[in-house]
Amino acid sequence: MTPVSADVQSPAAAPAVVLTIAGSEATGGAGAQADLKTFQELGVFGIANLTCIVSFDPNDSWNHRFVPVDQQVIADQLEATTAAYGPASGVPADEASVLERPVLDTVKIGMLGSPATIGTVAAALKNGRFRNVVLDPVLICKGQEPGHALDTDQALKAQILPLATFVTPNHFEAESLSGLAITDVESLKAAAIRIHELSGAAVLAKGGVRLEGPDAVDVYYDGETLEVLSAPKVGEVAVSGAGCSLAAAVTAELAKGSTPLEAARAAKDFVTAGIRNRVASGAPFDALWQGGPR
Repeated sequence: MTPVSADVQSPAAAPAVVLTIAGSEATGGAGAQADLKTFQELGVFGIANLTCIVSFDPNDSWNHRFVPVDQQVIADQLEATTAAYGPASGVPADEASVLERPVLDTVKIGMLGSPATIGTVAAALKNGRFRNVVLDPVLICKGQEPGHALDTDQALKAQILPLATFVTPNHFEAESLSGLAITDVESLKAAAIRIHELSGAAVLAKGGVRLEGPDAVDVYYDGETLEVLSAPKVGEVAVSGAGCSLAAAVTAELAKGSTPLEAARAAKDFVTAGIRNRVASGAPFDALWQGGPR
């Protein structure tokens, strides 16, 4: 048998692989761009399948300009990604003995934007054998036609929410999903419990800066554990990318083996540091910096 040279090192363990199904946001502060930066910072291999292209319009109060990606293109992206990394993907036998093959079993769902896209993604989720499905339930695309937005919201609740294992609604989304008015921590707790009852998923309901008081407060609930996560507010204005990055951080931590509660705690710390070290621009909002915890 040929001896192994002392300076030949075994390959490093393969990183966990995670997928975000989300929109592209042109300024880089949110959407798939924020997700990929979060994944990289947290040591997982990130993949993005795009559902839409969003660019803020500086000449129209920074409303969204929303362009959906063609449904076949979305389906093609999902097909390629799951074939390469999903549970049914293969690897050459001569590589299998040397390299650990990462398996994609954790996905984050961001902006879908239309009932058609929701149907396409729901079908992929049902066929993909994902262990973790983290839903950031983006219910409103500012600037969308109201009727279309309502149809999208209803389709998301009917088709995607039941498939989720972890849900991260913001204040508005938590009110919409739960049907409850959220004015304080107690009502945020009630909303988190209600959303869990509707979905069966672990819930991290975000109060953030929208609730009065010195702290940005979120509530975690998984059917057994109810925990309030709080950190001192950094300003009184929401920061672009905070919600995307929180859900992406949860996704990364779950893929690495954390429990849902551990993932929620780590994500809260990650986003708080990113808000503290946010990036300013000519837009009327700052953006979270995913490198903030460094």
